[in-house]
Parts: sequence; C-alpha cells; structure tokens
Amino acid sequence: MSKEIVLDIETQNSFADVGGAFHDKLKISIVCLYDYATNEYSSYLERELPQLWPRLERADRIIGYNTKGFDNLVMNSYYTGDFNSFPNLDLLEEIAKTLGFRVKLDDVAHATLGIGKSGHGLQAIEFYRKGEMEKLKKYCLDDVRITKEVYEYGLQHGFVSFFDRMGGKRDVAVDFSRKALAPQPINLTLGF
Repeated sequence: MSKEIVLDIETQNSFADVGGAFHDKLKISIVCLYDYATNEYSSYLERELPQLWPRLERADRIIGYNTKGFDNLVMNSYYTGDFNSFPNLDLLEEIAKTLGFRVKLDDVAHATLGIGKSGHGLQAIEFYRKGEMEKLKKYCLDDVRITKEVYEYGLQHGFVSFFDRMGGKRDVAVDFSRKALAPQPINLTLGF
C-alpha cells in the first residue's frame, strides 16, 4: 500500500502583508491532505500542526503543486527539522523541467482534467480573516483533490496538458513515478 500524501497549505496572510517574499513571515491557516494509505482527506488548522508532523514523517513521499517553492518554505517555520528533507514530488517543478517555465495549477487542471480550481489563494486568506473556516477548508481540500487527479493522470499517461498564453492546449511529458527515494529523515517530533 502506498504511503504517499498529497498536500496543500493556505496562509493567514500574503506576501503583500509581510512586505515581500518572506516565507518565514507567513502564518499557516490550514493544511489539507489526501493520504493514499488510508484513502482519506483530512485538514489541520495551525494549532493542530503538531498532530500532522508524525503523519508526514511516515510518508513515502509528499506530493503537491509548488511545494518546494512555497508550501515547504512556509512549513519550515513550524517544523522542528528541515521540511525540504522529506521525499517530495513537486508537480510544478516536474512540469517546469520540461517546459522551461512555470504553469498555474488551474491551467494544467483545466487542460488535463476539464476542471479548474474553485478560487484563488487570496480568497482563502479572506475566508480565514472572516472566520469562514468551512469555506477555507473546502477551498484547500478542492486544491488537494485537483492536485491528486493531475498527479494520477500524469502517472498513468506520462503527460499532462496546459493552456498556453494563446489559449492553445499543449501536452508536456512528465515522469511522476516513484524514483529512488532519499532516506527517511530522522523523526524530530518524538521526545528523546
């Protein structure tokens, strides 16, 4: 049984709020995930993050979209160790390796799956600020579902699609397979 986890985070604030691209100044509002081992979706609010760490430490691989460029950097402010040491598949990174440029998840999802995101990150910040936690959770879980479906499509077919700036649909070859994984990091959340 696969112990892969698809993950996405949302934040309480934006780069504009913290004066630039300072990932360490962003605060997490919610982390949502899909766990292949349990076939379950779940979510963790900022105060619940200590419950999340052991689950991620046991994962064979963490899968996301722009995880290395955003999610991991923000989560490093909360995690005792180095979040980047986890085995990680960043779908955006894999797509950009082939294309030479970055593509939005929404563009990939529309072209590959025929579905799009239910909103954008700034809406998630507004949901948090207004205390609309169910809307925030739904938005984040929707992103996880879309990321999971893009991952599974690319894994099965060896390509995903995106809409270019001219509106044309283009395919891009991807390799989302489980390559040799780095050794599992030391579990730093357990008391010694």
